Amino acid sequence: MAKGLQGFSWTMLLLFCAIQELGAWAIHTAVEGPGLGQPGDPTLLASGRVKRGWVWNQFFVVEEYTGTEPLYVGKIHSDSDEGDGSIKYTISGEGAGTIFLIDEITGDIHATERLDREQKTFYTLRAQARDRQTDQLLEPESEFIIKVQDINDSEPRFLEGPYIGSVAELSPIGTSVMQVMASDADDPTYGSSARVVYSVLDGEQHFTVDSKTGVIRTAVADLDRETQDRYEVVIRATDMAGQLGGLSGSTTVTIVVTDVNDNPPRFPQKMYQFSIVETAPVGTAIGRVKAEDSDVGENTDMTYQVKDEEGVEMFKVTTDSNTQEAVITVQKPLDYESKKVHTVVVEALNKFVDPRFVDLGTFRDQTIVRVSVLDVDEPPEFRPPSNLMEVQEDAHIGSVVGVVTALDPDTANHPVRYAIDRSTDTDWIFDIDANTGAIVTGKVLDRETAGWHNITVLAMEADNHSQVSRASLRIRILDVNDNPPELATPYEAAVCEDAKPGQLIQTISVVDRDEPQSGHRFYFALAPEASNNHHFSLLDIKDNTAAVHTQRMGFNRQEQDVYLLPILVVDSGPPALSSTGTLTIRICGCDSNGAIQSCNSTAYVVSATLSPGALIALLVCVLILVVLVLLILTLKRHHKSHLTSEDDEDMRDNVIKYNDEGGGEQDTEAYDMSALRSLYDFSEIKGGDGSGGPGEGGLSGNLASELHALPQWVQSPDLDFSVFRDYICKKVEQADEDLSVPPYDSFQTYAFEGSDSPVPSLSSLNTWSSGSEQDFSYLGGWGPRFRQLAALYAGRRGEEDSEES
Repeated sequence: MAKGLQGFSWTMLLLFCAIQELGAWAIHTAVEGPGLGQPGDPTLLASGRVKRGWVWNQFFVVEEYTGTEPLYVGKIHSDSDEGDGSIKYTISGEGAGTIFLIDEITGDIHATERLDREQKTFYTLRAQARDRQTDQLLEPESEFIIKVQDINDSEPRFLEGPYIGSVAELSPIGTSVMQVMASDADDPTYGSSARVVYSVLDGEQHFTVDSKTGVIRTAVADLDRETQDRYEVVIRATDMAGQLGGLSGSTTVTIVVTDVNDNPPRFPQKMYQFSIVETAPVGTAIGRVKAEDSDVGENTDMTYQVKDEEGVEMFKVTTDSNTQEAVITVQKPLDYESKKVHTVVVEALNKFVDPRFVDLGTFRDQTIVRVSVLDVDEPPEFRPPSNLMEVQEDAHIGSVVGVVTALDPDTANHPVRYAIDRSTDTDWIFDIDANTGAIVTGKVLDRETAGWHNITVLAMEADNHSQVSRASLRIRILDVNDNPPELATPYEAAVCEDAKPGQLIQTISVVDRDEPQSGHRFYFALAPEASNNHHFSLLDIKDNTAAVHTQRMGFNRQEQDVYLLPILVVDSGPPALSSTGTLTIRICGCDSNGAIQSCNSTAYVVSATLSPGALIALLVCVLILVVLVLLILTLKRHHKSHLTSEDDEDMRDNVIKYNDEGGGEQDTEAYDMSALRSLYDFSEIKGGDGSGGPGEGGLSGNLASELHALPQWVQSPDLDFSVFRDYICKKVEQADEDLSVPPYDSFQTYAFEGSDSPVPSLSSLNTWSSGSEQDFSYLGGWGPRFRQLAALYAGRRGEEDSEES
């Protein structure tokens, strides 16, 4: 029935539109008159005549049509249509021919598909009326719209979920938490299909929602995070303004309750106990305590402090920022003998206090900490702790400088022994009495060398040397007047030859290594040996300086160009000490302006002359020195010549090699024959008594009889070299027995020169004739070096003469 009514309504609407169009067309034709051209005639358009040929209005079609027959949309009609079927109606555009179909004769339009307004709200099409015979447009093409009419077919949806909100605990009623929004795809301009209202399905006892805006608010004022920190609230959105039959959708909103500082810190215990040894150094941690806080985050941050006076003095409390614990540490040294137990009141309080919750109570808590001190064996303690002593620098060895005292702090009170750390007193300047602690001097003191001494004194238990205490001791050496004053520098001054009396030459100042407490005061005067001085004067200025002035008119540097002025300087003591310094004054030539041009350097001591006796003594001393020098040089020269003669006797150190044959035996000038001389005397081999004739028996006789063939060096099978062997052995034996002769490790014997030359030798020594008339007597004139050779040949000559006779 609804379907029939719907089609009837559309038919009535279209018929109403058609009647309006027909009425307009009737008026139109009445004005123009019948027979004035046809629709689409160019003559009609050119005449400027306005013609209305279409009859329709906006079309509507309901979405989500579920019928089996095509849905009638509407009808288009031209006023030129006379109902004879000569006009053909067509449509084009969106959905033409597919979604929308038109009856070419009647102009009725039907929808053949199910439409959805949420996908497309309207369709734009164009209508044409053509002559069926000529297919010519009878009316201009006109555009029309088919609008899809909405029905409530879409439920509200929450598109921005999931929703998570937060609200602080203890917030007042009506505190806004967050806003949710649902959207409805239906047409908001048509009916109530898109009008959405909100409500709470679950969680309404803690939260509410504004039905129009979707703002969620708190419904109670006692939200407690510590009790429940999260809520799940279900919000529903309903269209049709919440009327019956409206569609709805829902979402879950998570609301987190955030923390506020509404809980004070609380210690789980009212008393804590700790223990620590009395020797614990300052800063040692004793223990940790912690106050609990139900809040979270920065609301649990707290600080700790010591509340009682005793605890503040002995202990310190700090906060561990990571664990929020109170760390109790030692602030002053503990002493078991003084106090065995300490009671400390520790207070915890929040860093950040919310003024809104001050009325809930104080945000702090206290607890008691008992600290027990444990006894240990402690080293001795120095009393009093003074570390400064003084002693005069002229104190004798063994003088007492001071006394140090140390006591055993333990109850047993063991005896104490003392010593000095020698690494701080390597020179053993001080000693200490092991029993009394008296420090005495061990060496002579000198303030000018070392004015302060820093030593370390050790105190230890007599029966346990591992318990040692150390104390630094500073010893100041007090000054005594033991150093005379001295001139600050070796003063030298220059005076012009034309200087006038009273002219300032030099200002003298002195230095003194002593440091009297009342300050220095020096007195100046000329030394006694300068009492007869008439050239210069000395004036004490009374400010520890003195001035030297000229005392006469002009000087002559040709007579004397240098003056040495002795000055006596005396300090104020006690006792008063003095020294004499010398001021060197040079007489110089100056120009007219007083500028020095030149000075001589001859020294002359004022009022000091040498007597003739002193000059004679000086000359004698110089003469003695000269004699000693000459004597030493003579001894050295004599010793050197003696060594040289001894070296010449060793012919083995004077071997000269000649590579040419020379000019013969008579050529004594071409070469120095002295190198061939030998200091060795072969006479001892002639006999034991030294006379040794060639005819004597023994070794000398045999040697003399065998040596006569030595000059003949031609190789012969019957040559006997035993004479050389015996000679060498004899010399070796003599060298072994003589301890003064240096050892020789090698002897080389040359007994054979080689085979003879094809050319006979030209030497007069090479002869086989026993009757040679060669005279070797001249060998005796060659000196002691050829004595042995002359004896050999003289012996051979005698034998030959005896054989001939």
